[in-house]
Amino acid sequence: MAEGRPIRVTVACSPGPRQVLEWSLELPAGATVRTAIDASPIAREWPDGAAHEPALFVWGRAARPDQLLHDGDRVEWLRGLRVDPKVARRERFRKQGSRAAGLFARRG
Repeated sequence: MAEGRPIRVTVACSPGPRQVLEWSLELPAGATVRTAIDASPIAREWPDGAAHEPALFVWGRAARPDQLLHDGDRVEWLRGLRVDPKVARRERFRKQGSRAAGLFARRG
């Protein structure tokens, strides 16, 4: 990549269950994850999102706000989980009963 040449990145976020929003951005060379988040509509649309310390990822790998981006990167802004997935699974299993879920489910 030539020095000073703009890079294209995608910023994705999930503001709610089963909801994914994406924006394609052109940023200056040397842009960071924080630069991409600030340049996207995320901060304007969900100002309280930053207060909940969302998890930041680049292509599914944890990223720091000061991490440098490369052309074609995908920055992911994910909200925190409200319930531990293991606890949620146990609760579903408890409500359904052992005969209605998993290996013990009746098939036929």
